Amino acid sequence: MKVRPLGDKILVQRVAAQEQTESGIYLPQSAKEKPQEATIVAVGDGKVLDNGERAPFQVEKGNTVLIGKWGGTELKIDGEDYLIMTEDDILAVVG
Repeated sequence: MKVRPLGDKILVQRVAAQEQTESGIYLPQSAKEKPQEATIVAVGDGKVLDNGERAPFQVEKGNTVLIGKWGGTELKIDGEDYLIMTEDDILAVVG
C-alpha cells in the first residue's frame, strides 16, 4: 500500500531497537527502549503559509532524524510500524 502524507506531515520508520547491551547482555522485549532515531519514508507538500504558498521542508526522504520518544501517531502499514508526524516533531537531522 502506498501512503502519501498530506500538508506538513512526514512519514518515518524507527530504526530497529537495540537487542543487546554494550556488555553483551540480551534485552527482553519489555526492557527495550523505543529508538529515537528514524528514517524519513515520505513527506507531504509542506505547510501552507498565510500568503497561500507552501513552506519547503528542511528534511527530505531518506534523511535519518532524531525524534521524541512519544511524538507522532503510530500506524501499521503492510505489517511494518511507522509514525506520522509534523516537521516540528523532528528534533535534529543525523549526519
